[in-house]
Amino acid sequence: MMLLRPRFLSPSPLSSSARRSPPPESSRISSSSSAVPRPPGRRRRRRPASKPPSPPPPLPHDLRRLTSRIVDLTRRRQLSQIMEEVDAARRRARGGGGGGVAGAGLNTIVMNAVLEACVRCGDVDLALRLFDEMRRPGGCGVDGVSYGVLLKGLGIARRIDDAFEILESIEKDTSVGSPRLSPHLICGFLNALIEAGDMRRANALVARFRQVLYEGHSVLLYNLLMKGYIKSNFPLGALTVKDEILRQGLKPDRLTYNTIISACVKSAEIDMAVRFLEDMKEEASRDNNPELLPDAVTYTTLLKGLGNSRDLYSVLKIVVEMKSAPISIDRTAYTAMVDALLACGSINGALCIFGEIIKQAGNNKDLRPKPHLYLSIMRAFATIGDLDMVKRLNKRMWPDSVGSISRLAKQEADELLMEAAINNNQIDMARGLLRRIVNEKECFCWTSRVGMVAVKVETLSGFTNSLLRPHVFPQVILNDPVEKYMIPFQETQPLHADLILEEVVMRFFKDPAVPIVDDWGSCVGIVHRQDCTKIDAPLLSMSRGPPLCVPTSTSVEHVIDLLLREKSEMVVVVKRGNMYEGSYTSSSRPLGAFSLAILWKLTADPSDNDGTGAAHHLQQDMETSNCG
Repeated sequence: MMLLRPRFLSPSPLSSSARRSPPPESSRISSSSSAVPRPPGRRRRRRPASKPPSPPPPLPHDLRRLTSRIVDLTRRRQLSQIMEEVDAARRRARGGGGGGVAGAGLNTIVMNAVLEACVRCGDVDLALRLFDEMRRPGGCGVDGVSYGVLLKGLGIARRIDDAFEILESIEKDTSVGSPRLSPHLICGFLNALIEAGDMRRANALVARFRQVLYEGHSVLLYNLLMKGYIKSNFPLGALTVKDEILRQGLKPDRLTYNTIISACVKSAEIDMAVRFLEDMKEEASRDNNPELLPDAVTYTTLLKGLGNSRDLYSVLKIVVEMKSAPISIDRTAYTAMVDALLACGSINGALCIFGEIIKQAGNNKDLRPKPHLYLSIMRAFATIGDLDMVKRLNKRMWPDSVGSISRLAKQEADELLMEAAINNNQIDMARGLLRRIVNEKECFCWTSRVGMVAVKVETLSGFTNSLLRPHVFPQVILNDPVEKYMIPFQETQPLHADLILEEVVMRFFKDPAVPIVDDWGSCVGIVHRQDCTKIDAPLLSMSRGPPLCVPTSTSVEHVIDLLLREKSEMVVVVKRGNMYEGSYTSSSRPLGAFSLAILWKLTADPSDNDGTGAAHHLQQDMETSNCG
């Protein structure tokens, strides 16, 4: 009979290999739980309680980097680059190799950033397609942030019906992801409506989801509605919202008062804005609430209104109060002080504030002025003809200002130098600056500030020294009737209105404008070369409507003004008494035509044999006039 030795009494000697390597953990656990008997009197040790579920793992490093990259590209409005990098990440995830996001896929956080990029870049259709992919089976899923971003995008794109359908599905709990209908979810859509100035739909949204929006009894909703009234044509409607705040037992905050003051300034109710400023300070003192005291935004908004009303005394009072108040005066606030003082005509006061900015900017780089401030002061000195100060400011604008100086700012600086020179009777210098401006600027409007200064320079220079090449018509008396200079209508070789452009396309390589006629020979329109955009369309569809028509007795001067004003190449001359610059009818047969091509020939000087030089210059000036 063989006796079995219990394992726990005297274990058999281990082999050399067993001594070197201990048994695996799983074998130790199984032997201790099943093979080893429990000694008498010892209770079995309880298993520890199950741990609570661990939080979801954080984003992998590559996904965090991808999300940060998407946010950075969104600021630069590079949506195509975002989609390329997202598609590349998806391909790596499907491939499962090479590190990166392989095997992890793109989660909801990353795709929400892509949705935000689509909304910021204005491509709501792409955002809708991505949203559908996210909520499909196998997608990364959607959450409340996804719905909020999509609602905001639909509001910006004015797709109100689609947004309301999504809100109703969330309210009925039939949407994918089961998002909760919260004020944060609705406020994005509401803000998009308010930014568009659509107060009718904004009020309808508030009335529809009033119970949800009033959760927490916050004044945020009312502040949004006030902003909407400011963007609409009735800014004083914000005052009714303030009355509603008081009826609800809520207390207006600083943003509420700032919005009301902005509404008063936009409505030119400056006295009312000042009263609200006093109410703001009085309520802050009564409730001992420093968070209600006016800040830099409050004073800046009020300064803008006081500057528009030319109230110098009140502007100086607000400036003194700002400097004595416990607020931080930033660059925007200082700029508002200077603009308000300049608007009131106090150039010395504006210079004092400007000197204070430059002095403090030595210790605080955030106070360095922008080019806008230099240009504002230069405008004031150019008006009074202080050429020396305009030169100094123009010279110091480059090293002392912060930010980039745009091409338009550089051009305006040169124009202000020219204005200061002409107001200081420095005609030669003004002519030199005008020559540089004409060479650099493609075109400008004669009614603009630089246009008026250029006219003054031309007047003082005389036509003999003109830089703008005024054209003289030696062969034309401007008071003569146009009948004297027109060509017969048949010489224009009109085309039939029903012809297809493809059949006569070579005609427009020769002539910039061609009249078209109907079956009865009446002119029904003029087709210009730049309007020929559809090769398979009839000519009538590309005309600009009824042709310009004048009677035979119209002066040449009036016809030239009409061509330049309407930016047309040709005018049709009809029999006297039929019409006068009216719409053409089939009962009025054309007698002739007058075009810019004829005008170019009339500019030829008798000394110019072929007249091509003057005609070429006039054609360039006509094109400049049309683009300006």
